[in-house]
Amino acid sequence: MRLCTRWLWAATVTVAIACRLAPAAENNSVALTPEARSNLGLKVRPLEATSYWKVIEIPGVVVDRPGVSDRGVTAPIAGTIIKVHAFPGTTVSPDSPLFTLRLVSDPVHKSQLELFKAMKEIEIAGRQLKRLEDLAQSGALAQTRIFEIENQIDRMQATVEAYRQDLVARGLSSQSIDAAAVGQFVTEIVVSAPPEAVASAESPVKGLTGDADSPPSASPAPQPDRLPFAFEVHSLEVELGQHVEAGMVLMHLADHRGLLVEGHGFTDDMPLVQEAARRGLGVEIDADEADRAAWPAFHERIAIDHISNTVDPLTRTFAFFLPLENQWQTYRHGEETRVLWRFRPGSRLRLRVAADRLDDVFVVPREAVFREGPRAFIFRQTQHYAFRSGTTHFTRDEVRVVHEDRLHIVLANDGSPAAGAGVAWTAAAAIERIRRSQRGESMPANVHVHADGTVHENTSHDGGRAVSSAPHDSGRPVASGGGGLPGAGK
Repeated sequence: MRLCTRWLWAATVTVAIACRLAPAAENNSVALTPEARSNLGLKVRPLEATSYWKVIEIPGVVVDRPGVSDRGVTAPIAGTIIKVHAFPGTTVSPDSPLFTLRLVSDPVHKSQLELFKAMKEIEIAGRQLKRLEDLAQSGALAQTRIFEIENQIDRMQATVEAYRQDLVARGLSSQSIDAAAVGQFVTEIVVSAPPEAVASAESPVKGLTGDADSPPSASPAPQPDRLPFAFEVHSLEVELGQHVEAGMVLMHLADHRGLLVEGHGFTDDMPLVQEAARRGLGVEIDADEADRAAWPAFHERIAIDHISNTVDPLTRTFAFFLPLENQWQTYRHGEETRVLWRFRPGSRLRLRVAADRLDDVFVVPREAVFREGPRAFIFRQTQHYAFRSGTTHFTRDEVRVVHEDRLHIVLANDGSPAAGAGVAWTAAAAIERIRRSQRGESMPANVHVHADGTVHENTSHDGGRAVSSAPHDSGRPVASGGGGLPGAGK
């Protein structure tokens, strides 16, 4: 009997405590139907303790890599342009023809002529040597005559080699020189794009560097399969029928596979940038692209290549540079191929330079946290569901903010909430408005609440004044000096 009495007393106390705490728990809870979660685009992810680097944001711009990104195609020899094979906007493969020139250079014609004459003299001397060798062996001819012919052939061989090198220096190919040696003189020359070997050697891909204390970065992702590379014709500097001299720029080709990101920081930022360069800390790139999903993943954290050794005396800023491996896509336009670059010179970027490291913290997006004055809250998914309706319940938990920037908010890992708890990753402010609506907070009839949480008085037809905007954070009516709220101005 005594045991039953104690059991009943304990059950009564438990029910009383639960009934007393239920309103408080219910006030911090919100129920969301599957439709509501879909309309909000709600994402729930578990909290994970991690390390986070405080950063400073510095503006950056994509620039050409000097001597690599853009290259000029020059005329190897003086001549007249009789055909243009590529035009701005089109793509050309390495070693493909760009121009056809008609030679008007007298030295080239003279070198071809002298080369042909030298080859003929060698041929004649060779036949003479063959006839006199038998006479010299029989003693009818002095051996010195044989030596003279052999020396003559050696001198002509040296002359042939000299003219060959002269023609090579003037831009003629080995096939053209061989043709000139047999009397088929070259009157036209084809100017081609640089070979792929040269393009690849001048566009190195730099890997990431760092030390044990560097910010975490993703492991290098495998490169996707790409179509063969092609240069893009950036500009055409000459016209059909124009006479050009040797060394004159005919065309500019764009090779934007290797670019640079130029950051500009104030002198106060220089110690952080120099420390990041010294330790190999990667600089995070925020491209803010609208079509990010259409491109493969790329290294968004890149080590600093070098820092400028001068400071701009007008803006008091300094420059530093990061190597950027570009990506491209191709598409067909009729019979031609076009190139789409992911990054182009002039594109604006944000550079996030690591400043200080925070360990054992929670990192959430800004949309996961809402504020009431100095207090900050998140919504934690609880484990009680209404299985028939699919409704999910979330509980509002107060958190302590350690650091925040433009993209993230860093929360202290102090046990509230605990690691592994599912948290609403987005739409925290909207969930809070839904929670207040489900609580049934009363509002005066002559005011309304906007989607951003501000309260305004309903404007009357006779030009009534609006109430001062203020966040509706506790259900209290908001009054303005002479407004029409109940009790206002009394």
